Amino acid sequence: MLHSHLHLHLHLPSSYSTPFLFPYHSPTFPFATSRRNSYSLRFRSTSFNHGRTIIRNETELQLQNHNPTKPQQVNRAYPFHEIEPKWQRYWEQNRTFRTPDDDIDTSKPKYYVLDMFPYPSGAGLHVGHPLGYTATDILARYKRMKGYNVLHPMGWDAFGLPAEQYAIQTGTHPKLTTARNIDRFRSQLKSLGFSYDWDREISTIEPDYYKWTQWIFLQLYKRGLAYQAEVPVNWCPALGTVLANEEVVDGVSERGGHPVIRKPMRQWMLKITAYADRLLEDLDGLDWPESVKEMQRNWIGRSEGAEMEFCVLDSDGKERDVKIIVYTTRPDTIFGATYLVVAPEYPLLSSLVSTAQSKHVEDYVELASRKSDLERTELQKEKTGVFTGCYAKNPANGEAIPIWVADYVLGSYGTGAIMAVPAHDSRDYEFALKYDIPVNWVVMPNDKSINESGKAFPGEGVIINSSNSFVGLDINGLSSKEAALEVIEWAEKSGNGKRKVNYKLRDWLFARQRYWGEPIPVVILDDSGETVPLNENELPLILPELDDFSPTGTGEPPLSKAVSWVKTTDSLSERPATRETNTMPQWAGSCWYYLRFMDPTNSKELVDKTKERYWGPVDVYVGGAEHAVLHLLYARFWHKVLYDIGVVSTKEPFQCVINQGIILGEVQYMAYRDQDGNLISADVADISNEHNLEKIPEEKVMKSRDSFVLKENPDIRLVARAYKMSKSRGNVVNPDDVIAEYGADSLRLYEMFMGPLRDSKTWSTSGIEGVYRFLGRTWRLIVGSPLSDGTFKERTISVDEEPTIDQLHTLHKCVAKVTEEIEGTRFNTGISAMMEFLNAAYKAFVFLALYFQWDKHPRSIIEAFVLLLSPYAPHMAEELWSRLGHTKSLAYEPFPEANPAYLKDSTIVLPVQINGKTRGTIQVEETCSEEEAFGLACRDEKLSKYLDGQSVRKRIYVPGKILNVVLDRKNTKVAVQ
Repeated sequence: MLHSHLHLHLHLPSSYSTPFLFPYHSPTFPFATSRRNSYSLRFRSTSFNHGRTIIRNETELQLQNHNPTKPQQVNRAYPFHEIEPKWQRYWEQNRTFRTPDDDIDTSKPKYYVLDMFPYPSGAGLHVGHPLGYTATDILARYKRMKGYNVLHPMGWDAFGLPAEQYAIQTGTHPKLTTARNIDRFRSQLKSLGFSYDWDREISTIEPDYYKWTQWIFLQLYKRGLAYQAEVPVNWCPALGTVLANEEVVDGVSERGGHPVIRKPMRQWMLKITAYADRLLEDLDGLDWPESVKEMQRNWIGRSEGAEMEFCVLDSDGKERDVKIIVYTTRPDTIFGATYLVVAPEYPLLSSLVSTAQSKHVEDYVELASRKSDLERTELQKEKTGVFTGCYAKNPANGEAIPIWVADYVLGSYGTGAIMAVPAHDSRDYEFALKYDIPVNWVVMPNDKSINESGKAFPGEGVIINSSNSFVGLDINGLSSKEAALEVIEWAEKSGNGKRKVNYKLRDWLFARQRYWGEPIPVVILDDSGETVPLNENELPLILPELDDFSPTGTGEPPLSKAVSWVKTTDSLSERPATRETNTMPQWAGSCWYYLRFMDPTNSKELVDKTKERYWGPVDVYVGGAEHAVLHLLYARFWHKVLYDIGVVSTKEPFQCVINQGIILGEVQYMAYRDQDGNLISADVADISNEHNLEKIPEEKVMKSRDSFVLKENPDIRLVARAYKMSKSRGNVVNPDDVIAEYGADSLRLYEMFMGPLRDSKTWSTSGIEGVYRFLGRTWRLIVGSPLSDGTFKERTISVDEEPTIDQLHTLHKCVAKVTEEIEGTRFNTGISAMMEFLNAAYKAFVFLALYFQWDKHPRSIIEAFVLLLSPYAPHMAEELWSRLGHTKSLAYEPFPEANPAYLKDSTIVLPVQINGKTRGTIQVEETCSEEEAFGLACRDEKLSKYLDGQSVRKRIYVPGKILNVVLDRKNTKVAVQ
């Protein structure tokens, strides 16, 4: 029998009438073997920013030229432009994802899944933001379908420096700017179909919210955990204001490039150090990334050691009534201390400086005041310092050792002074070499050799050169640990020191000289200067309206301009008072917002105890790794205080934390030019000179083995890099553009399919076409191909018939895999499982129509697959569910469960003989019929060449054993096109 392409096409089902739009649907003779049954994301590259596109077919051309502001006829794989707005309206009008408040059924399990709420910047979302939001939305939708009460809210961390800076530049009130930005963010989030309970939306700038932020501050103040101190800040004389750390770059202001100095100012501090041990100990029971827990441990920095006292000597070498106390974790090395170093801000520094050195020290301290703590402690930087002109006595050996001032020692850590042991500390060693200070070896490595590498030996070993009978201390021959204990015991008995536990953690600087922040609820009495907290019934203390947000120029915060607000009366004593004009930092509102989501409208208390006991703690908290330390640490601190006063019932706020990776911009290709302007290969280019780099359009690039080269000259190897998205690089991709061209479900699906959630990934617009193609195939499988006018049928092509065993096996394997991968937050492999299901359905549908398999779509199979798809692509799933005849949303439909009976592999290998000679094998079900086995043999690549065009005289089939096909030898073999 001769089969032509036309003959085959006429016999294909209606859903294949336009096969050329999707390569997987190419017309194929039913006996041929299709190898194109898997998805690949390597299609082509499209850039929304640069307009670079390789057009491969008419549909892609129409999609590329689609302008959402100018409606036009576009052939789409499926009508996402109609479906998505429709279901977003439905969810909003029906409050589909509203979590009941007072009438919730607490007998059901709860699931609180939370995103780190965003700061609503003027730039809006870029495609990196939806990565974490999509992941939490999949979890929320999945858990609802599994019968959980789900709390999945969204709000705004809306106080912040950018809005105030914009207000200073334009005169626009930060409230207006922030409200406009929130509206845009909210619109963008809704356009992505996230199932937030918008009834619980909160914003940190609303008085009803920051009333309780102020209330928490009062509780901290009452317990002695909030206090005032003189603290160095970044002061810019030219701008007349205090700058945040992020506003200072290389010692100058980011705005204007003016010099910035460190200046002590009165600041509010929170005593987080009082909770250091608990913050450390309670990390062990949390399901957090180990890297995040380690960062928190390092930030807290608990260490055990000793405080040692060094007496300052006068010019005659006699002890003065001044002592320098140092903290050290290595008291075993005290005999090796050959100098002391104090920080430039050390409080006793002025009393340690000789007349001859005073000018040098003064100049050095002024220079150090321009540097940030990070710059000062950078390990790679060259160490600098100045000799004070004074000496101190080493209490162990009685030697006079010089006292230096150096900026690599911080006044905020330890005591602000260190004993320097250059032989056993690399930083001290570099300093000693530079300034010709003696190096005394007191620890021998365990291999018995003194270090001769020209470097310090910081490790532990056996103590040497460490004995002084005059003071009664001999630790020679002891191990480092034994010697440390011996020195501490000696110091405590002799009065030269004591055992000490120290922390790197510093108390939290909790004041900002800014307008746009929560007012601090205290007043200062005019007559006595006493600080008095407001009564709780006076909250919220409303932020006053200001027209001028610019710095005062005196160091006073902008709130000092609100004179009528600042001048007040203490409500208790009725004495004249002045309000605090510093405001709280942006961290404040984000420290406890997860609690307010549990009870967002409560005006009587921060959170109802019953609701908190049910919803707490947060089950899954998703956000960027940049918040791994400070935000999480501050939130844990406040939570523990609230636990101590009975507001919350759990010791920790977030049981599980997940850090999603970042999405880098599309790969950019760069070429080097030499001084004459000629292109040169990256192999020989001076890579350090980026001024010679030139961007190369992608269409001029090709892959050559492991490198990228110029098409026109393959000898020119290029540099291919993906950078973090930023306006300056022009590689920011706006999700609005992606949604307009491919739909929100495609964007959601692609961001999950790019790779593991926690890994960083490179954006590739061409990748969206792969998942867009998958969604189009899903739509066509269930609804059918578009009609002649481009529209689709109102219903589906599913039927109310029993599925085959093969269909049940395929479905339940998919159900099991998708369920397992959602539970493990491996969303990319869950999508792969659904793609495999679709491949199996399409392969069977095309080729088995002639053999009575998958020629029909049993409703039970299709509905289950739609439910599987729904957490990932909710708009399409809702539409398909509706077209399947359901009148309600699928949001609370039970999630499919895999039947173990269909997960077992029930296939066997069946030998196939042609005219009595074994020619190959096929994989069949144990219950496979003769007709099914013969059909599989005809489609097998190896066996089909013996069967194509042949007339079969008879078939001999022994189920589970063998299939023997006897051909009519008189028949002439016909070639197949």
